Amino acid sequence: MPEMPEVESLAVFLRQRCVGRVIVRVELTAFSALKTYDPPLSALNGLEIDGVERHGKYLDLSAQGLHLVFHLARAGWLRWKDQLPETPAKPGKGPLALRVRLDDGSGFDLTEAGTQRKLAVHVVADPQDIAMVATLGPDPLGPEFDEDALRAVLAGAGRAQLKGVLKDQRTIAGIGNAYSDEILHAARLSPFKPASSLTPEELSTLYRALKDELGGAIARAEGLAAKDLKGEKKSGLRVHGRAGQPCDVCGDTIAEVSFADSSLQYCPTCQTGGKKLADRRLSRLLK
Repeated sequence: MPEMPEVESLAVFLRQRCVGRVIVRVELTAFSALKTYDPPLSALNGLEIDGVERHGKYLDLSAQGLHLVFHLARAGWLRWKDQLPETPAKPGKGPLALRVRLDDGSGFDLTEAGTQRKLAVHVVADPQDIAMVATLGPDPLGPEFDEDALRAVLAGAGRAQLKGVLKDQRTIAGIGNAYSDEILHAARLSPFKPASSLTPEELSTLYRALKDELGGAIARAEGLAAKDLKGEKKSGLRVHGRAGQPCDVCGDTIAEVSFADSSLQYCPTCQTGGKKLADRRLSRLLK
């Protein structure tokens, strides 16, 4: 799933290529992706793009008072083309969900792999009209998100486990499964540790890890084309997706906890005092 660093990099990429360009046509091929009907997609035709912003994991293209806002979900991606095919995109069984055609012949496709269809597209006058945008927590790289802000977030989360708190978009916007694993590994904290139980030193370490991991991922992606961002994300991960491999820090074997529709990875030596977490419902390990 694209998370905040990749979405931020896509926003920069689109800002450089789309602002000042006119939308010729938006072609919908996966009707389940469109979550709004008024204004219609056709209302964007002929409008000049005047900005590209990010809200958590949502991308927002503004065009003369309207906003094309989309969330790539778990299996979605944006594919830029300097020259789109001249023939209109047609509905079918392939991965293409939406095509945005610009006045210089360029544009981009939104695609979604797999059978689940969770990619979401909205056309709105205000992004805050989208419920999931309106309820987003603070942006962890925003200037207002200081250590006191993180302290307040964790205090408000009570005994909730750190992993879940970092992933909750209503608490902190933009962090997903991969970067929450990376942040907790860098901070040397158990994913199951209660949010409100951190010592002042642990909180400071978590804050620095959060800023460093997200900021570093964005820095590594600077200047990359959209097609290269996935590979850059994977190459920069130290624990997520690396179960069974040695930890780069201590050499211990990276372990995994599986859930119904996801999993987390961690280093027992770095994060849990050498102990393995068997299951989030069964483990009593909190430190």
